[in-house]
Amino acid sequence: QDSSDDIEDVSLFDADDDVSRRSKKSKIRHPVASFFHLFFRVSAIIVYLLCELLTNSFIACMVTIILLLSCDFWAVKNVTGRLMVGLRWWNQVDDDGRSHWVFEARKVSAQGGKTSSEAESRIFWLGLITCPMIWVIFAFSALFSFKVKWLAVVVMGVVLQGANLYGYIRCKVGSRKNLTSMATSYLGKQFLRQVSAQ
Repeated sequence: QDSSDDIEDVSLFDADDDVSRRSKKSKIRHPVASFFHLFFRVSAIIVYLLCELLTNSFIACMVTIILLLSCDFWAVKNVTGRLMVGLRWWNQVDDDGRSHWVFEARKVSAQGGKTSSEAESRIFWLGLITCPMIWVIFAFSALFSFKVKWLAVVVMGVVLQGANLYGYIRCKVGSRKNLTSMATSYLGKQFLRQVSAQ
């Protein structure tokens, strides 16, 4: 917890004990967390798309969307990341007043078994990556269609969901150097895959 790039063992509300007691056959071990991981972010997108059809009040739409985005930010950062994939991140201020970002990943158990299911992991990462991309598309759409009043709402969506995406990528990958090398490695593999397919 001292440095910003530490990856440490995470105690997730005694989740390790609960997982060992549950049947290994269950694909989604945390159905409520999985539901709320997608509910707030998808609801914000739906409200953004339909709000002009449902009401003429820009303020009501803006407040609803920002509340949904805020609930999503809190739920993903504090609950679903811990339960679904065993990752968490936060900012910690030490006694000297210096700010440290802490990124943690749950270590694999001694038995070698996975503590999170593949289905939950896919749901988590799919929602975490797809929704910020949709908000970026909305940002360009609002900018090029000159809907300046919606630009503030869309930027809020990009910032809140992008912050969670960045935080969890840092948790998964580790330091900034590893993030760059992972991106380079991924792009290299994709290039080789396309070349070998032709």
